[in-house]
Amino acid sequence: MSARPAAGARPPVTLAALAAQKARHEPIVMVTAYDYPSAQIAEAAGVDIVLVGDSGAMTVLGYDSTVPITVDEMLVLTSAVRRGLSTPLLVADLPFGSYEVSDEQAVATAQRFVKETGCDAVKIERGGTTVDRARAIVAAGIPVMGHVGLTPQTAVAIGGYRSQGRTAEDALAVARSAFALQDAGCFAVVFEAIPGEVTDAVMPRLQIPVIGIGAGAATDGQVLVFHDLLGIYDGHPARFVKRYADLRSAMIEGVSAYAAEVRSGAYPQPQHGYGMAEHEAAHLRELLDEEP
Repeated sequence: MSARPAAGARPPVTLAALAAQKARHEPIVMVTAYDYPSAQIAEAAGVDIVLVGDSGAMTVLGYDSTVPITVDEMLVLTSAVRRGLSTPLLVADLPFGSYEVSDEQAVATAQRFVKETGCDAVKIERGGTTVDRARAIVAAGIPVMGHVGLTPQTAVAIGGYRSQGRTAEDALAVARSAFALQDAGCFAVVFEAIPGEVTDAVMPRLQIPVIGIGAGAATDGQVLVFHDLLGIYDGHPARFVKRYADLRSAMIEGVSAYAAEVRSGAYPQPQHGYGMAEHEAAHLRELLDEEP
């Protein structure tokens, strides 16, 4: 779990702290991270929650969707993020196929994540039978974050990567899933790609924190993908993405400049290397001359 903070540092974020933020109407900041350096950046930026999302399948592993990523791959990513965090609550996505079969499978997978990575909580998608899985994991003593609306793991089944809850009936289904996840004991729920009107109508009926991504401004907090908000990922951004930097262009510029200097001989210069005392260098040449 989260390490003990240094003197004067912000204390580790807890479930109680998040609930208190909701009660105070203090926005909750959540961001994804997939490795040690991005975790360190999230730590330094003072975010409240870090999610090791299965979106890492696309942003760092090169898959074309979140579906192919495995438990073992997610364990590696989550462990790396854990080593870079001490303050934010660390939540790990359970990947597709690792919890749907049965309550026993769901609990066993969640236990692996907690034991092997030190994450504080896990996240699972959808309502329906997922509600039963959430209830079982919570009963096993592991905090669970729910996720409704656009659920990337089952994007094909729900009509692709598109907004959900656009009709009253569909919106009611999204709301019912959120209510069911709350009743199952989830400490928070993500609303993804649903109309702001749906969020406005549902928020007064939920007691747990709601984290939005493309769900309007009425949620208790917001989440964006690390590579999207920093402009690192070159995929087509969703409508809800706001880019706060253009690091990909800066990275390309930097690597291109390096490549040009290597090819021109401008790099390295003497100051970029290490020296040897002249008498040692002379002695080395003598030794090499004596070699057969």
